Amino acid sequence: MKNFFFGFFIACVALISFQNPAQAIDINNGENIFTANCSACHAGGNNVIMPEKTLKKDALAANQMNSVGAITYQVTNGKNAMPAFGSRLAENDIEDVANFVLGQSDKGWD
Repeated sequence: MKNFFFGFFIACVALISFQNPAQAIDINNGENIFTANCSACHAGGNNVIMPEKTLKKDALAANQMNSVGAITYQVTNGKNAMPAFGSRLAENDIEDVANFVLGQSDKGWD
């Protein structure tokens, strides 16, 4: 019986953590944020400032930017010619745009 209650407790905690709307990814929001803030330099996954550092899958991998965490860090803090967006965008917006970028890179930015 003790194992039953422990299992029930774990299931409840898992259910609550998976249903937290603050952690939900919104790809449509990510696309909107990208269009409004990133597409001037990164339209179609390209890079008009540093052409070799695109948002294409192979370039993201080569530059160790092929994870949500790495992209989130870059967008938040900026680097080189890229400005920091951490003071301009909410954390969930940055996470949404990072997920959008990874998704688009997997699809070849079609």
